[in-house]
Order: sequence, then C-alpha cells, then structure tokens
Amino acid sequence: MGRQHVLESRDRLYEPVSRLMAREDWERLYADDIEAILRLKRERNAVILAHNYQTPEIFHCVADIRGDSLALARDAQNLDADIIVMAGVHFMAETAKLMNPDKTVLIPDDRAGCSLAESITAENVREMKRRYPGVPVVTYVNSTAEVKAETDVCCTSGNARRVVESLGVPRVIMIPDEFLAQNIENETGIEMLTWAGHCEVHERFTPQEIRQYRRIHPGVTVIAHPECPPEVVAEADYSGSTANMIDYVATHRPEKVLLVTECSMSDNLAALNPETEFVRPCNLCPHMKRITLAGIRRALENLETPVTIPSELQGRARMAVERMLAI
Repeated sequence: MGRQHVLESRDRLYEPVSRLMAREDWERLYADDIEAILRLKRERNAVILAHNYQTPEIFHCVADIRGDSLALARDAQNLDADIIVMAGVHFMAETAKLMNPDKTVLIPDDRAGCSLAESITAENVREMKRRYPGVPVVTYVNSTAEVKAETDVCCTSGNARRVVESLGVPRVIMIPDEFLAQNIENETGIEMLTWAGHCEVHERFTPQEIRQYRRIHPGVTVIAHPECPPEVVAEADYSGSTANMIDYVATHRPEKVLLVTECSMSDNLAALNPETEFVRPCNLCPHMKRITLAGIRRALENLETPVTIPSELQGRARMAVERMLAI
C-alpha cells in the first residue's frame, strides 16, 4: 500500500472526530488501534455495537451500529456477523447474546457493569411478585438476564411510556430504576411500584445545578435523561432517551444545549452538530469508560471475553425482550 493511500485512508478515519481532537493526538493515541480493529473486523466477520455514551474515537471511528439501549437491542436481532463486540456495559452484551444465542458476543472488559443492574436480583423480583400478585412486571433493560427472566416485558428509557401504557392496567411493578418509574408515573398517571435502584451518573444531578447553569448560560436548552430524579426532569425543557436527545438536537437545532446525562454524549453530538454549542457538565460513567480502543482490539485478537447465559434463563429472558420489541 503506497504512502499516499495510507495518508488518504487516515484522513478519512480522522475526519469524523476532527472537530473534537487534534490530528497529532489522534495519530499518537488512536490511529494504530483503529486500523487494527478495522482489519480484524474484516478478518473475523465481526461487528461492533457502540452505545451513545462511548467516547468519540470508538463511537465515530470503529462502531458499525450506534445507539441507545433500544436501538442496540433492535439491531442485535438479525446481524450478519459471526462475532459481535459490545462497546457498552455487560447487560447490553447479555441482551445482544439473548438475541443472537448462536453467535459469539464479546465484552472487551467484563468489569463494565451497571449500578442499576447490580441493584436487584431475581429473588428480589420474585418477592415483589409475591407481594403484589397479578401486577405485571416491567423491567428496564439495564438489568441482568436472571432479572429479565422474571419479567413480563422489558423497556428502555426510549419506549418505557409506550410499554407501560400498552399493558392497560392501573398499576405496574417497574424495576429497577426508581427515578425512571417515577417519571413515567408522572407522565401517565399509572401507579408505579418501584425498586430503589438508581443510575450512579444521573442520580448526581440536582435542580440547583440546572438552575445555576441557566443563570450562567441564559437561553440554554436543557435536555434531561429520564434516569434523572423527577425534580431534575421538571427543570428541563425536554426529557428523553439518548436517541431522543440526538433527534431533538437535530430537529430543533438549538444554539446552546445542556445535556443532563453522561458527558460523552455531548462530545458525540458536538461532532454531528457543529452549529450548536454544548455546555458540558461532566458526570462520567466509570463502567462505560472501561471500554477502550485497546480493549476492543484485544477482544478481537484473542476473542475475549465471551458472554454466556445459563440455558435455563435464555428463553424466558429473551421473551421479555422480544415482547418489548414487538410493541
């Protein structure tokens, strides 16, 4: 391969993040891993799924499918690949495995967990069902396969209201995110029986913080994730999943935006919307940030770490996800 061809190829790979980082930093820190990952994907017939909270060099430079939990769950159903690499946290890799039981699903760092998923067990769900017999259980996809297996239907932050309203009942057990459930109750008037699980990123935001940002940045549009406390959502101009945030900015084109969510969202959206100024409160998800280009490269080189789900859980957990996708 000639030097000029190599330079042209790197120009193309760098372009999506050119507004976010200097070329010399991209070359020094990321270029070699990016080229190796692209080569390995071809050799192994692999695809990379990346959540919206991934860093720009992953999100824009190596991911094949990008999105929120709902989009990744939908797109994981019929992938024409032998290997799926989940650039996200462990419950997302489990969901991909549920939808592709015969494919190899890799998580580049199996320590990439989730405070919500870790907040509840299958036995906790069974106890709630004993306490509230006959009440349907809606489980956020931010949960383990064993919890999904105890569930009537899953939901994401993007479709939670639609899922809950589809049940046609006055009361729902909605787990494990207490704040998401409270926000859906406020929207629908349907009583939510909740579990005290919280996202360690979104629970840190406060109404006082939002009001302070408004004072510092007059006219800023505030968009909050529904995993935030209800009093934070009440301070926002709009609340929605990460996919809804992307659509809102693209459609409304606000001059200045505050995204009340994990801070890599602002980086990724800034690359797509250069005309919008992003105010950047930075609450990082430590679990998402365990996923790196170097880790993705190792996963593809060594086929590590494969995700497995006990056979007795697979059918029931997959059914809860499929019911969600059918709504």
